[in-house]
Amino acid sequence: MSLPVLVYNLLMTVADAAALSWLSRRKTAGTLLRLGMLESLAALALAGALGNGFFGTAGLLAYALFVHAVIFLVGAAAVLRRECPGTALSAILLALVLALVAADAFWVEPARLEVSHLQVSTARLSRPVRIAVVADLQTDAFGAYEQEVLRRVVEEKPDLILLAGDYVQAESPRHEEIQRELGDYLRRIGFAAPLGVFAVQGNCDVGAWQQAFAGIPVTAVDQTRSFRVGELELTCLSYHDSFDGNLALGASDPSRYHVVLGHSPNYALGRIDADLLIAGHTHGGQVRLPWLGPLVTLSRVPRSWAAGLTELPGGAKLLVSRGIGLERGPAPRLRFLCRPELVFIDLEP
Repeated sequence: MSLPVLVYNLLMTVADAAALSWLSRRKTAGTLLRLGMLESLAALALAGALGNGFFGTAGLLAYALFVHAVIFLVGAAAVLRRECPGTALSAILLALVLALVAADAFWVEPARLEVSHLQVSTARLSRPVRIAVVADLQTDAFGAYEQEVLRRVVEEKPDLILLAGDYVQAESPRHEEIQRELGDYLRRIGFAAPLGVFAVQGNCDVGAWQQAFAGIPVTAVDQTRSFRVGELELTCLSYHDSFDGNLALGASDPSRYHVVLGHSPNYALGRIDADLLIAGHTHGGQVRLPWLGPLVTLSRVPRSWAAGLTELPGGAKLLVSRGIGLERGPAPRLRFLCRPELVFIDLEP
């Protein structure tokens, strides 16, 4: 546990104790409501002061919501059980809801992989092509979950495998160790496809990120390049081009079905002459709420584009994967109503 996290939880524990002590002297529903508002403001202020950037602040607020709010509500229910039994019951129910959400978000959904099979028809192909899209593995401990996902890719026997960036998120030297573990495992399972495997750079892929694919049949692309892949034209974008919302990109052969792969979906806002645009980066928001959708996408595209298959105004289709992993570092390691996703796209003539 880092020092900011330790200090934050210590101060919030003091706030919990002080609020419950005050509530024990004024046992009313109104007092509970006012103390809850004050503790929420304290949680926000402390998170802003101690958090390391956006993700650090979000991580501290997750402790406030799923640990300290539950402690406060359970304690309040115990204090008010006689004087305000209805309020006490409401506090217990709210604490239970928060605990169940935390259990799902932190322990269930992050490893509950969804395999999506999508079909796209085109007159430009004479035979079907199956494309596997692997986005945002983003691991800091290469283990059984990541191995199962990659093994599933091979078992599906795709014609083409596209890796949309963000493979490892860890500090050196652990970053390099995980890269070696990833590369060794890919070699062991024969990670390959008839039309090739192509990888682009994500924002977590620093330094010699291509070393993860050394010695295996993966084309790691760090500058925007186009390839003829069977009947397809495939353009792999550089990291910077994928984030360029004003990118202009043409097709060298208009008769071919044109697929573009980039880490961020921002490039879809540009002038892209392509049939299928593929990206990751957003994690689908990682946290989605009913009717509201993703809270944060870290992308310039409309929130409705941040996950799944979208038909763009010009007729092209944009596929944004929710990704395999999740944000690491100081960020809260959770997914809510946004399961990790492995995508297979069947291009049908």
